[in-house]
Amino acid sequence: MKDLILASTSPRRRALFSLFGFPFNVHPADIDEGLLPGETPAAYVLRLACEKAQKVAGEVEGLVLAADTTVADGDELLGKPQDEADARRMLRQLRGRVHQVYTGIALIDTETGRSYDDVCRTDVPMRDYSNAEIESYIATGDPMDKAGAYAIQHPGFHPVEGLEGCFASVMGLPICHLIPGLRRFGLEIPPDMPERCEATLDYRCPTLSKVVWQE
Repeated sequence: MKDLILASTSPRRRALFSLFGFPFNVHPADIDEGLLPGETPAAYVLRLACEKAQKVAGEVEGLVLAADTTVADGDELLGKPQDEADARRMLRQLRGRVHQVYTGIALIDTETGRSYDDVCRTDVPMRDYSNAEIESYIATGDPMDKAGAYAIQHPGFHPVEGLEGCFASVMGLPICHLIPGLRRFGLEIPPDMPERCEATLDYRCPTLSKVVWQE
């Protein structure tokens, strides 16, 4: 099997990619993540994922996986908060409403030059949490390195309710979209991948089992 390289230091992406059971190395990509004029959220995350993969593919050999995630509230992209006041603004803005999370993924085989990319969009319904809950969550420090100032998997805050899309994508790596790409490069997907993912996320995925067994 080719060497697998994850172009990200995100602990959440590392944990999700580890579910496949493949050995891999981490080699982060340092790129300009600025938004281009008129760029849609889907085009933005796909471009950044591809640029990260291309950057790392020029530095190491193997099968490179890169990803990028953004939170979109209408036409506004919500990145990582600049400070606590910014985190508070984002959490209040998203409260009790549905927004979108986009994650782009890109794979490049440095030996053949073959590539694969895809984008996952997930509608995310936020619950009507209180101001006191926002303050308690901000006090943990968790929002400060998260796009949109929240982590869907946070056990204390649990900001999302009624999700029907890809939980893993909101965390930063859509397993259901990654599987077809890995298969194109000859990797054998564990048959119990749905159980692994659902047990880790404590979430019943509506699409993962169909993807794993799809020919």
